[in-house]
Amino acid sequence: MANPAQRANKLFVQTFGTNADDLYRAPGRVNLIGEHTDYNDGFVLPAAINFHTIIAVKKREDDRFRAVSDAYPGKINSWHFGQEGKMDPEDGWINYLKGFTAAMAASGLPAKGMDIAVVGNVPLGAGLSSSAALEIAFGTAVNDCSQLRLSPLAVAQMAQRGENQYVGYACGIMDQIISAMGQQDHALLIDCEDLDSEPVPIPESLSLIIVNSNLPRGEVEAQEAIRRQQCQQVADHFAIDSLRHLDLTTLEAARTKLPELIYRRARHVLSENRRTQNAAHALQAGNIGRLSELMAQSHASMRDDFEISLPEIDTLVEIIAQVVGQQGGVRMTGKGFGGCVVALVDHELTDAVVAAIEAQYQVKTGIEPTVYLCSASGGASRVDESWFDDELY
Repeated sequence: MANPAQRANKLFVQTFGTNADDLYRAPGRVNLIGEHTDYNDGFVLPAAINFHTIIAVKKREDDRFRAVSDAYPGKINSWHFGQEGKMDPEDGWINYLKGFTAAMAASGLPAKGMDIAVVGNVPLGAGLSSSAALEIAFGTAVNDCSQLRLSPLAVAQMAQRGENQYVGYACGIMDQIISAMGQQDHALLIDCEDLDSEPVPIPESLSLIIVNSNLPRGEVEAQEAIRRQQCQQVADHFAIDSLRHLDLTTLEAARTKLPELIYRRARHVLSENRRTQNAAHALQAGNIGRLSELMAQSHASMRDDFEISLPEIDTLVEIIAQVVGQQGGVRMTGKGFGGCVVALVDHELTDAVVAAIEAQYQVKTGIEPTVYLCSASGGASRVDESWFDDELY
C-alpha cells in the first residue's frame, strides 16, 4: 500500500490536475492520564501518536480554498476566506477547516487561498483526535503558506477557537496543543490554565498500546456537556472560575452542602489533577509501579465518580491489568462511553497483552477489538516524502 505522502500527492493530482507544492502532517493523540480535566483548567498528560493526517497543498493567488478528502474522492469543497458562512453539520470534516479560517478572519489575520488534498490514518470515531489532527495539519499549512509566523501554540489556540465558535463543539485545548507541539518519545504535561507544557520522556522499556473497544458510541458530546455543567455547579458554589482553584480539603469540608453526585464529579477532577502531576513524575523517574497505581486509580475514578466508563471497557482494562500487574499501567482514555483503552506496558509483556486481549475480550463481550501498537510522535510540521516509513503505516 502506498504511504500517506504518496496517497496525498496522488489524490491532489487526480483532483486538481497538477502537482502539490508541499506536504504537511499532524498526529492524532492518546491521553495517558488526566481525563475531563482540560475544560476545568487542570492538568493533562497526552502523547502524540504515529498516526497522522497528511495534506498536500498548492498556494493560490486569490482567497479561495478548495479541499478534497480521500474519504470523499471527487467531491471538492470550496469557500472564500472570511466568507465561510454558517456551518452545516452535514458538511462534516470540512467544517473544521472552515472554522479555522473563520477564526483567523475574525482575529484580523490575512490568508492566501490554497488547494488541498487530505488523507490520513488516525482511526475515526475512536477518541484519538482525528479532528484535531485535521485542524492542526491545515492550520500549520495556512500558517506556513501565508507566512504568518504563528507559534505552534498560537495555531493550536486558533484551531480550538474555530472549533468552539464556528463548528459548535466546546472542546478543551489539549488535543490541539499535543498535535501541534508533541515531541517524539515523550508525553507532554500540559497546564490547561496557563498553557505551559513540559515534555516527559516515556521510558524506552515501555510499549504504548491502544485498544479500541469498538463499542457503538452513544451521545458522548451530550454526556460531556452534562458533566461540564456539573463541574461548573461546584465552581459556582465556591464562587471560583473553575475547579482548578479548588483543593480536595476544601471540597471534602463542604461535602454535606453539595449534592452527592456533583461532589463526586468534582472529586474526580481534583484527584485526577493530582494523579496526572504524580504520573508525570513517575514517568520521569522510571517508576513504573507508581505509574501503574496511578493509572488504576484514574480508571476507578472515571468509573465510579465521573461515571463515564462502561462494563465492556472495564473488562478490557481488567484483561490487560491481569497480565501486566505492576509492570505497566492501563486505563480508559478519552471522553468515555466507549472508545479506547491505553496501556504502557513492559516490552517483554507486549505479546502476552495482545494475546490476552484477542483471546478474552470478544468471548466476554461479543465485540472484536482493534489493537494499535504505537509510538510517541513529534508534532505538526512541513514534511517531504522521505519522512514517511512504510513500516509505520
